[in-house]
Amino acid sequence: MDLSLPSPMLVGLGGALGAVLRFAVGELVQTEDYPASTLVVNVVGSFALAALTFAGASDDAMLLLGTGACGAFTTFSSFSVDVVGLVEDKRFGAAAFHALGNLIGAGVAIGLAWLLVG
Repeated sequence: MDLSLPSPMLVGLGGALGAVLRFAVGELVQTEDYPASTLVVNVVGSFALAALTFAGASDDAMLLLGTGACGAFTTFSSFSVDVVGLVEDKRFGAAAFHALGNLIGAGVAIGLAWLLVG
């Protein structure tokens, strides 16, 4: 995929797409009791980035979809804040589940992408 656009524009366009998708997932799956949307975007984003990588996506596709879209879609900072918030609320089981769910879920998603695309 050669889009003939400058690299910053590819990243910016992809970032805009990823941010809008991140917002949509937040609207669809967020609950008051558990930060489900953060878990969903991190696992789905890990799968998407791994699939792009294993498929040998072009440099332009990686800038647009990998760096831009996946970068804006996934969120390590929200994950970190979520875990701290759960600990502060003394919801230690939920905090552990969230931390492990993000890490293990991302690893499983990457493995699945490798099986399907690699």
